[in-house]
Amino acid sequence: MEVKIGVQHAPRELVVETDASPEDIEAQLAEAVSSSSLFRFTDTRGRTIAVPGDKIAYVEIGGGVAGTVGFR
Repeated sequence: MEVKIGVQHAPRELVVETDASPEDIEAQLAEAVSSSSLFRFTDTRGRTIAVPGDKIAYVEIGGGVAGTVGFR
């Protein structure tokens, strides 16, 4: 699943692939934003991503379009 995170005052968004469920990501995001703590999760390669909850501008949670090559 693909997660896009917009960070305040950053020109680019973070795009991360994770095996976590959308419900888990939403729960962690809600906790991080409400308590101004770190929004932390692990990507598909085992790396930990951490973003300050009070600096998050937006989050898009959803499946990326895999394998779109060529004409439609």
